[in-house]
Amino acid sequence: MLDAEHTRHEDLRTGKGPWRPALQRPTGGVLEADIRCDVAIVGGGITGALVAEHLTAMGRDVVLIDREREGFGSTAASTAMLQWEIDLKLSELAALYGFAAAAEVYRLSFQAVEGLRRLVGDLTLTCGFSPRQTVYFAAGESGPRELLAEAGLRERAGLPGSFVEHAALLEAFGFDRAAAIVSPGSAEADPLSLCHGLLGVSAQRGARLLRDEAVGFDGAGRSAAVTLASGHVVEAGSVVLATGYAMPDIVSDDLHRVASSWAIATVPQAPQALWSGPALVWEAAEDYCYCRTTADGRIVFGGEDEDFDDPDRREALGPEKTKALQARLHALIPQARLALDHAWSGAFGQTEDGLPLIGRVPGHPRLLAAYGYGGNGITFSFMASRLIGLLVEGREKRWFRHFAIDRPRPG
Repeated sequence: MLDAEHTRHEDLRTGKGPWRPALQRPTGGVLEADIRCDVAIVGGGITGALVAEHLTAMGRDVVLIDREREGFGSTAASTAMLQWEIDLKLSELAALYGFAAAAEVYRLSFQAVEGLRRLVGDLTLTCGFSPRQTVYFAAGESGPRELLAEAGLRERAGLPGSFVEHAALLEAFGFDRAAAIVSPGSAEADPLSLCHGLLGVSAQRGARLLRDEAVGFDGAGRSAAVTLASGHVVEAGSVVLATGYAMPDIVSDDLHRVASSWAIATVPQAPQALWSGPALVWEAAEDYCYCRTTADGRIVFGGEDEDFDDPDRREALGPEKTKALQARLHALIPQARLALDHAWSGAFGQTEDGLPLIGRVPGHPRLLAAYGYGGNGITFSFMASRLIGLLVEGREKRWFRHFAIDRPRPG
């Protein structure tokens, strides 16, 4: 998207999800002269929106830059399962970095979902935000024995949740799986409405939204600058790069890669076809599927990930992936209607260790960045907004090192 990158919204996702913004979103203006601000944010998706809201709440003068409609890139492709559990099991993360560090990361993620819940409530945002349990199934090489051990590690880390055997799982949720870990503390939301609501709050506090393309950066001097395609320059004390899965070359990292995922949304289901909770559901497998419900009774089901980011190839695989997701949905919930109202796909950034890349860009101390969220997009976006807010204030915390862009590769 930036520097030599030219990824457009249509390259980040294909098709349309079920999300329709319920709030009037602010629209970006056009610069007629160079300007200055405290912080310039590049990217108007959910990460940029959360950072803008937090920094304006801190009293900072914020300019947010996006070349297209805010929130209609990768954010519109999100399934918005706001989980604190991350892609790598606690046991796997502990094997990489030690139990203490892994447990701290998990607790930080748990606190992020709770922080997001409080923020949505304080701002009274209309975005379908609802607290949810998660049901984490035994699958693949992670059978009941492995899940029981994982549940024990979580308890040791001070995290909530219970190991549930087959009979109790079937009775409570109707899922015919060998075992699961059932945990409170997660949530779901409408990502577009959340994004637009946060942008609206930021604009009311004085944030300036610009419709332009960032084509260059300077973050090594006493101030930072963003050069726009229009030829104008936004000078700032700090620049935040929140461009979703289109990582600019200046932030290249060996840990990061972009992959593709597919999702479907069914027609509204009869209440008896849905599971209790309604909980967020996902599998303890490397190639896992996941599902949630919507306020109008649809089932959103996703997965079938592939390790490539070619938009043409992703679009070509759409019909095949849609059928595969329908088959997996039927295997999990045989009583569900498989008729679809929506099918879509998108790019997503992930890292080798399952942790995001958040912090200062190496060699450019006034450039801050947030990338590589994996399956924890909005959860890690909230965490990024708080970490970046502290960095803008000149404050460093010991836990920042877990997410540093230049952290060593595991192993």
